[in-house]
Amino acid sequence: MANTQVRQQARWARGTRLLKNALAELSEAFAAQRLQLAAKAAVAAGVAFLIAPHMPGAAANYPYYAPLGALVAMYHNVAGSVKQGLQALTGLGLGIGLAVVLVSVTDPSPLTVAVFMGIGVLLGGLPRIGSGSDWIPTAALLVLLVGGSNPDDFSFGYLLQMGVGVAVGIAVNFLLWPPLHLKAAAASLDDLRCALGQQLTDMGKALKEEWPPEHEAWSKRSDELAEAARSVRHLVKEADASRRANPRRKLHPRDVDLDYRNLRELERVTFHIQDMTDVLSDVIWVSDAPYAVPVQDSEPLADAMTATGELLRSFSDSDEPTQRERFQAAREAVEACMAATASREPTGDAVPASESILLSLHRILRAVRPAD
Repeated sequence: MANTQVRQQARWARGTRLLKNALAELSEAFAAQRLQLAAKAAVAAGVAFLIAPHMPGAAANYPYYAPLGALVAMYHNVAGSVKQGLQALTGLGLGIGLAVVLVSVTDPSPLTVAVFMGIGVLLGGLPRIGSGSDWIPTAALLVLLVGGSNPDDFSFGYLLQMGVGVAVGIAVNFLLWPPLHLKAAAASLDDLRCALGQQLTDMGKALKEEWPPEHEAWSKRSDELAEAARSVRHLVKEADASRRANPRRKLHPRDVDLDYRNLRELERVTFHIQDMTDVLSDVIWVSDAPYAVPVQDSEPLADAMTATGELLRSFSDSDEPTQRERFQAAREAVEACMAATASREPTGDAVPASESILLSLHRILRAVRPAD
């Protein structure tokens, strides 16, 4: 009976976890940014299809490729729309040229189609062609299959309609509320600072608890902190890309270069805190670790870690004078701990880990030192 209940509880927990993950993915799929992109894609496709029948000559016979071009060019920032649209048109041009060469040289056959598709995939490896690489064999195959006995008219109409669609997609993305992702980048930097500060604070508490400490969640956050730093880098790069060719950037000025500098500093801080986490976890839970934290170092080391953690957390909600005060407090706590460890008599055979942790704290303070 007990085993049955355990299995039922495990299934229930697994089902609850899967449901939460599904709801999170659904929420992300219908986020405001995604809904805005979907609305603009719909507008662009409709406008492109409205224009398509008015194209000259045989191009008017292939109106459905215009909305396809609009969708191809739709991206979550203006610069990306331009880049993606031009890459697609480049790939189309190469693919159409490849098909024209095939028709001119020989009749399509399984062997010749295979050879030219292989060439198309090879051409997809050209530098800077990006997303256009997929369009090379696709366009060549469409010309052969749909163009039939009149590949020239189809090639002209296909390329022109796609070009019109790409132009419409870029124009719609430029004119209809071009997205800026500056707030997300700023918020992610603040969140990472707070997470790093909380990690230091939690480790400081662990040093003052009876070992092994009751609270051990901090010891499992090393990978989470690394993933958070990678996510912040991605968001800062997205913010930078969203400013390019964006007419709204003048209304929302932001020093993205400063964001990159802050990001590099936080990446260094993350590295040092990961190292401290690994060292302290080994000291507490690994019985044969070759290093240890002497008992007399625990109190000053905890104070230094806590003060540094409070400093990191202060960057999100404190003014500059307060940040300078907390920086000074953190530096004094680190220096006091260094003085205490320097005057300590060596004990036991284990190498003291205090010096390693203090070195990391010193480097963290150097990374976040306020500008003079």
